[in-house]
Amino acid sequence: MRCPYCGSEDSQVKDSRPAEDGAAIRRRRVCPDCGGRFTTFERVQLRDLQVLKKTGRRVPFDRDKLAKSFQIALRKRPVDPERIDRAVSGIVRRLESSGETEIATDGIGLLVLEALKALDDVGFVRYASVYRDFSGPQDFERTIAELTARIAGDSTAGDD
Repeated sequence: MRCPYCGSEDSQVKDSRPAEDGAAIRRRRVCPDCGGRFTTFERVQLRDLQVLKKTGRRVPFDRDKLAKSFQIALRKRPVDPERIDRAVSGIVRRLESSGETEIATDGIGLLVLEALKALDDVGFVRYASVYRDFSGPQDFERTIAELTARIAGDSTAGDD
C-alpha cells in the first residue's frame, strides 16, 4: 500500500481487526521510509458495479460517494456513525448481490431513502428534498404528512 505522506511503495501492517460487522478489515499501517501512520480498510467486492446516470453516462460505483450522501443528509443529527456505516454496507451488499452490474441512480436513491427513513426522519426529509426535486413548501408538507402517518401507524401497530 502506497504511503499517503511520502508516496513510498512500501508500508507495514501493524494491526488488523474486523470492521463494519465483519464486512471489512481495518489495518493500521506504518511507512518504513517516513514513519507516517495511516489506516486502510479492505472490503470484499463481489463484482464491479456501474452506475447508470440519468444522462445515460456510466460511471464506476463509488462507496465513498454513497457514504457522503448519508453524511450530508445526517449532518448535525444525533445518528451514530456506526449505524451509518452499517446502512452503507447494507446497500452495497444489496447492490452487489442483486446480480446486476449496472444500477440506475434512481434505484440507489430509493435504497438510500429507505435506509434514511429507518435512521432519522430529518435526514430522510433532507435527502428526499433533493432526490424528489422538491419545488416548494407543499412538497415538504406532503413528505412530513407521510412521515407523520407512518409514525402514527407504527404507534398503533402494537395495540392489536
